Amino acid sequence: MKEMTLLSLRAIPISVWVLGFVSMLMDISSEMIHSLLPLFMVTTLGTSALLVGFIEGLAQSTALIVKIFSGMLSDYLGKRKWLAVTGYALGAFTKPVFALASSIELVFTARLLDRVGKGIRGTPRDAMVADLTPPELRGAAFGLRQSLDSIGAFVGPLLAVGLMLLWANDFRAVFWVAVIPGILSVLLLAFGISEPDTCSTTKRTNPLVMANLKRLNNQYWWVVCIGSVFTLARFSEAFLVLRAQDSSVPITYIPLIIVLMNIIYALSAYPFGHLSDHISRYKLLGYGLLMLICADIALAINGHWSVLLLGVVFWGLHMGLTQGILAALVADVAPQDLRGTAFGFFNLASGLTLLIASVIAGWLWDSFGASATFLVGAGFCGVTLLLLSLNAKSGQN
Repeated sequence: MKEMTLLSLRAIPISVWVLGFVSMLMDISSEMIHSLLPLFMVTTLGTSALLVGFIEGLAQSTALIVKIFSGMLSDYLGKRKWLAVTGYALGAFTKPVFALASSIELVFTARLLDRVGKGIRGTPRDAMVADLTPPELRGAAFGLRQSLDSIGAFVGPLLAVGLMLLWANDFRAVFWVAVIPGILSVLLLAFGISEPDTCSTTKRTNPLVMANLKRLNNQYWWVVCIGSVFTLARFSEAFLVLRAQDSSVPITYIPLIIVLMNIIYALSAYPFGHLSDHISRYKLLGYGLLMLICADIALAINGHWSVLLLGVVFWGLHMGLTQGILAALVADVAPQDLRGTAFGFFNLASGLTLLIASVIAGWLWDSFGASATFLVGAGFCGVTLLLLSLNAKSGQN
């Protein structure tokens, strides 16, 4: 199995590796800020958990909703790379606004613009991964990109912790440093990768023509349904940060919670993605939901700090088991010339449910406490598992 995994890793096209490193650099930049942002909003700007949940939910859902338009545009133009470059550039150039922000309105604006950039780049990038990779390596390729992305997601908070210690909890100084890897990611994408031949040779069509939309079959819409309900179960990771603060973890070390989660995510995403090329992706998705239920139960207990860490480990495992696999499922069932549109609709549905999930989580937190937030999340996991079992009975997997 180990030899098969290594062979699969070597067979993944170099351009997919470059896309992974681009994601890694941007995630270092973003997570240096995002791992501290909930604390910055609550402690420096005096916002409530409900407002944090609303801002995070709206920001994340905005990114996912924008992806539908960038996906359709990439299908219509037959070009994906420069849309992705535009999105990465917008994300990089909004980073200084966080350092300059003196009000929640500025933070809110910067967060939305940053996520618009994510929305513009995300769908063309994912479609490029599918364009570049043969079907038998698709799960491994998406898993690799997720793993490299997650390396950035734990390096960023590690740097944030180190700089917070060095500069006596100076949020704004850390935010300024985050600008550097963001700019590097834009440069690497612009000059380090060529447009896949598939994009330029595939016949261009209008994705909004009804005949094209009908080509997104029932199997595709079933994946969209499962992904949407699953998103209700996993609200913003900002609530992991707030849970750590609620558990009396010193403020300087709270970003290490995100570090731990992303280390587990990075270590598990590629192996599980590779495994999904050989066994049912739906079965692995079910295991990921079980991991999320375990995470929610541990985080609801609010016991010793070790229980908090256990919950974070389970959360990272569920990410590794689900995120790349969901992307591979979309690529499996979408027509080649409509991949951008297919990823866009999938992310639109997920974006709307993510906004709802994060607002519900913030309301539950303020009204009934943190434990209620995580227990309700576990309940949504149960609903998603029921949908997966219905899918298995219908024989669609």
